[in-house]
Amino acid sequence: MTSRTPKRAGPAPRTLPRLRPPAFHGRLHDARTATAVGRWLGAAFAVCFVTGLVSHYLQQPPGWLADRLPTRPVWGYALNQGLHVSTGLAAIVLLLVKLWAVYPRLFVWPPVRSVRHALERLSVALLVASAVFEVLTGLLNIVEWYPWPFGFVQTHFAVAWVVTGSLLLHIAVKAPEIRDHWSRRSAGTRALPAEDAVDRRSLLLGTGAAVGVVTLTTVGQSFTPLKAFDLLAPRHPDHGPQGLPVNRTAAAAGVTATALRDWRLEVAGPRPYVLTLDALRGMPQTAVRLPIACVEGWTVDADWTGVRIRDLVERAGGRPGRDALRVTSLEVSGAYRVMNMGAEYAEDPLTLLALALNGAPLTLDHGSPARVIAPNRPGVLQTKWVHRLEVL
Repeated sequence: MTSRTPKRAGPAPRTLPRLRPPAFHGRLHDARTATAVGRWLGAAFAVCFVTGLVSHYLQQPPGWLADRLPTRPVWGYALNQGLHVSTGLAAIVLLLVKLWAVYPRLFVWPPVRSVRHALERLSVALLVASAVFEVLTGLLNIVEWYPWPFGFVQTHFAVAWVVTGSLLLHIAVKAPEIRDHWSRRSAGTRALPAEDAVDRRSLLLGTGAAVGVVTLTTVGQSFTPLKAFDLLAPRHPDHGPQGLPVNRTAAAAGVTATALRDWRLEVAGPRPYVLTLDALRGMPQTAVRLPIACVEGWTVDADWTGVRIRDLVERAGGRPGRDALRVTSLEVSGAYRVMNMGAEYAEDPLTLLALALNGAPLTLDHGSPARVIAPNRPGVLQTKWVHRLEVL
């Protein structure tokens, strides 16, 4: 009879560890922090939305509005765009803090508890994605870097409506929680650990300080009394030929001094005519002081001298105050190579075909030999290298 050696038991089969959502034990990821920061962020987005609407419709007015755009105050667009860009930069800080306060909720388990909860999470995802998209593309626009295939203006404008709608929906859904944590005396806030109040106050003060630093070091590009602190903005109001920044140079626009050698101004209308530069300089000259304000947020007041647009329109048989104008630049390509000017602008006595800037003839980068300057108007519509005016 043979004996058998008992087999040794093999190692127990390995089992995968049970997946558990991450646990967050950090403090201040609470509704009070989210509500306090959210109030500031909501206000910032509201300012950006309203000023963005104004900027968009000044740049691309619908037909019924084109001849009714106001030319006063002359600094209106400068103030609007300065607010838009400065508030948008501040919103980046606020958005980061807000996301830090609420990100543990992204890992709640189970991820969906009901149809209402699923819709709420979907709305939050849409709000976060669209808000991040807006502030990121806005930031890249002010430094003029466009690493995407879509048009910035149209897309940024469309997504602004998505952000606003998502934000209003989010506020409506979270209204009870916001109400319970609105102030330090609200019921929800009093129920939170009392020892967290000091740290929360420090966080909010630090957030306010960061917003202040970002604003102080960028707003000088539009609010020139603070230009000495303009450290982080992409433009300094004093840097550039003739004391003004330049966004689009003549080289970038494909305009050369050789191309301007035989320059003439063509004015089309019931009585068309052509003028040389000497003939333009021989006409009555008007001097005005107007800001030039760009969509990227920088603004500079400057002294401009040239011929009033209304005089050129009237000479061509146009009706000042009733006829609009089409302005064509010599630049080779670009969204603003051809610009339409409403009747209100064309009639304004401060609207010039400028020939000189700050007491000297325009340099090539500033639109030599002639460019448009008008009050309360976006810089992209202050067309440079003008060679044709057409009374509409």
